[in-house]
Amino acid sequence: MEKNSLFITLVGDTAKTRVLDYILTERELEFSKTDCLRNVSVSRASLYTTWKELLKNELLLFSRNIGNVQLYTLNKANPIVKKLMEIDDLLILHDLQKRRKKKITQLA
Repeated sequence: MEKNSLFITLVGDTAKTRVLDYILTERELEFSKTDCLRNVSVSRASLYTTWKELLKNELLLFSRNIGNVQLYTLNKANPIVKKLMEIDDLLILHDLQKRRKKKITQLA
């Protein structure tokens, strides 16, 4: 069984959330729809619908073509994306603090 990320656990497990989680995780990279399909458990139809919405809302930006492959990046200038990255980062920091506290308690 696949363990959900902290972001998916908080927001809910939907195709859109899975795609968002992937692009937030890979925020420093360029990625294609195929990359996303390989790494996210969603149907092709769900991905294309979600992708269209993300482009429409400017959460994703077209980056460049390499051959026939279109690459995209997360639009870090978008205020919604900034908040989503902030939430994702806060979830990770909170989880690390909880784990650290738990480990210190176990060692005591």
